[in-house]
Amino acid sequence: MTELHTRFIVDGMHCGACTGRVERALLAVPGVRQANANLMARNVTLHFDSPTEGGPASADLARSLEAAGYPVAEAEADLASDTDIPAELQSRARDTLLAHPAILSVETAARQIDVRYAQGAIAPSEMVRLLAPLGLEAKPRKAETPPPDRAHKQADETRKLRRDVIVSAALTLPVFILAMGSHLIPGMHHLIEMTIGERLSWVIQLVLTTLVLLGPGRIFLTLGLPALQRGAPEMNSLVALGALAAWGYSTLVTLVPYMVPESARGVYFEAAATIVTLILLGRWFEARAKGRAGEAISRLVGLRPDTARVERGEQIIDLPVAELAAGDLVHLPPGARVAADGIVTEGQGWIDEAMLTGEAAPVEKSEGSSITGGTVNGTVPLVYRVTATGTETVLARIIAMVEEAQGGKLPVQALVDRVTRVFVPVVIGLSLLTFLIWMIAGQGFTHALVAGISVMIIACPCAMGLATPVSILVGTGRAAEMGLLFRRGDALQRLAEVKTIAFDKTGTLTEGRPVLSDLIAAPDSPPATETLRLAAGIEARSEHPLAHAILQGAETRGLVPAQAKRVRSQTGRGLTGEADGHKLVIGNAAALNEHGIATDTLSDQADALAAKGKTPIWIGIDGQLAALMAVSDPIKPQAVETVQALEKAHVETAMISGDLRRTAQSVAQGLGIGTVVAEVLPDGKVAAIEDMKRKGTTAFVGDGINDAPALAAADIGIAIGTGTDVAIETAEVVLMQGDPRGVGQAVHLSRAVMRNIRENLFWAFAYNAALIPVAMGVLVPFGGPGMSPLLAAAAMAFSSTFVVTNALRLRRLKL
Repeated sequence: MTELHTRFIVDGMHCGACTGRVERALLAVPGVRQANANLMARNVTLHFDSPTEGGPASADLARSLEAAGYPVAEAEADLASDTDIPAELQSRARDTLLAHPAILSVETAARQIDVRYAQGAIAPSEMVRLLAPLGLEAKPRKAETPPPDRAHKQADETRKLRRDVIVSAALTLPVFILAMGSHLIPGMHHLIEMTIGERLSWVIQLVLTTLVLLGPGRIFLTLGLPALQRGAPEMNSLVALGALAAWGYSTLVTLVPYMVPESARGVYFEAAATIVTLILLGRWFEARAKGRAGEAISRLVGLRPDTARVERGEQIIDLPVAELAAGDLVHLPPGARVAADGIVTEGQGWIDEAMLTGEAAPVEKSEGSSITGGTVNGTVPLVYRVTATGTETVLARIIAMVEEAQGGKLPVQALVDRVTRVFVPVVIGLSLLTFLIWMIAGQGFTHALVAGISVMIIACPCAMGLATPVSILVGTGRAAEMGLLFRRGDALQRLAEVKTIAFDKTGTLTEGRPVLSDLIAAPDSPPATETLRLAAGIEARSEHPLAHAILQGAETRGLVPAQAKRVRSQTGRGLTGEADGHKLVIGNAAALNEHGIATDTLSDQADALAAKGKTPIWIGIDGQLAALMAVSDPIKPQAVETVQALEKAHVETAMISGDLRRTAQSVAQGLGIGTVVAEVLPDGKVAAIEDMKRKGTTAFVGDGINDAPALAAADIGIAIGTGTDVAIETAEVVLMQGDPRGVGQAVHLSRAVMRNIRENLFWAFAYNAALIPVAMGVLVPFGGPGMSPLLAAAAMAFSSTFVVTNALRLRRLKL
């Protein structure tokens, strides 16, 4: 069955409970396979069956969300045609557009097609491309306005909250002074009585508080009351109920005082107004903190330049990056950002790839070198041919990976979701219970009402809902800055619990390319460098990887390979040929023995080299042993430090390799790795991983196509970013640089994030567990304090701000 996927922007999500309701509303629709709501990005990613195969239409999904109180952010596009569109073509165009999962509705006319679509999931230009194969030429009636990205939306939200806080505070201050002045300022009560009088004071407070509730505080009413009506109360419902209860009772006392016993005639307008002001203040602080938390994505998005200098015939013109296509030749001035992925065709210079790898040192680029969009050119102009644009670029894939990880839910979040799902109804029940208990205790309506309101305000589950996602947001953002990409958020928790990390050898712990490491001349033979020069001439006619190592070895020693002829390859043996009038045999000992050349004089040295995991190569010249060479795959300089760091973190290390056992054991011994599984094919690597998983959570680190099955089989797959795309797409964590130290850094970061989450959850739960009983008045019979709605609102705002601020500490984490 065909599976479609799309992403809806849902701005109405405000807490962890909201994401759960969004997901449940969508999963209740038949045909929806998966729904992942992202609180920080304010969107939900959907996977569902195609409507042509019995799945839901995108419009049905949007209606389900709207019914749940979380409408999808929509946009409209008008596609115009210069000629009349036949009725049959209109029908085909409608079907074609509606087949796209982001299209919600389509209306066609003679020369116009009106499309309603999910904002940010598709662009009008893409709609035009969908219609082109039908032979329908259309164009957007007006220029496209791209939807605001996360950073702009977050900034807009922060500015709006700041404005609301200022307005709410300005209206609340006179209310607070009139209501609380007599308690705080001596003679204030007498002054009010002698000037405006108590009744007019109450009327002024009523007007100002009503303006607070209908203005800045309206969001609590418009979101909280409908949620309550649907039987799914949430945090806004608690604030709305608390504020309205205080306002309603006070209004009754003010306008119809005879309906309230004289002993209970008191007003609490200051509680209603202050509740709204303090909660808005807390949300403003929270929004500012979340904006800083999401800076990693904002910086990545900001790496995309707006225009590029492109060759068009004999001219060079500036084009929007969105109009670039594969094959375009782009001129890159010094200091400019690369517009899209490509291959250098002219010039030689240095590119700063710090955004990609976290490494500060620039990388040299010449003709044929690949370059990545978003990186920065040095001082030399370059020309490159575009190979990937749009969502296919490395930068776009990095952004997508980070966004997906930041929206991911850790297993620990499941507990939080279950608690918050029932928390609000329980709090409302506790509030009513508190009211009834104090009424039964004979403390009067006013006291009972204040206690009930305090319980509702103090128990808002904002902090619990934010505890996990905000830590994931900051942690994965920090990781991205260091070249560590968590493709899935749940990998954070599993990597923090890892017991064993197994490494592939070649390309992961070693450089992945053989080099000439040893050159030993035989007794009574020509100098070793002369032998190498002759051998390099023969090897220049071979494509074998070891041949490249010998040629490079000669080049680094400043030798020019000799002219060779009559070069022949002997499978499994080596090469024969002539160079500068000498006959050479190059290969293993068996190859030389077949030509009557004894190798006894250097056999001990050959055994010693083989014991170190090196490959001995013999050279015979004119029937005599001339030299012994050795080629090896050198260990990466950082590999030893990686293994030591993991041992300090109490993580066991292992090596799983398809290489010879002797070679693998030699490398492992040099690194201090105790467990070695060698001479295995990909299925053997999987079997080894399965055995290790019985001892606990296991990660595997690899870089090649043959590593993909093991990466998938491990609890956490970690791919070296310099490896193959197959390995990267299979892994949950990607190290963008080839440095294996990133494994230890990823473990350190994941543990720091999980520790941060546990801290947040502890304080969020402890805060509610400690203060709800206080708000209910448990301490009052023992002479202890109760809690006013004002203090409750301040405490609730503080708890959310504390959680976000604590998560922001991860931005300064040293990796």
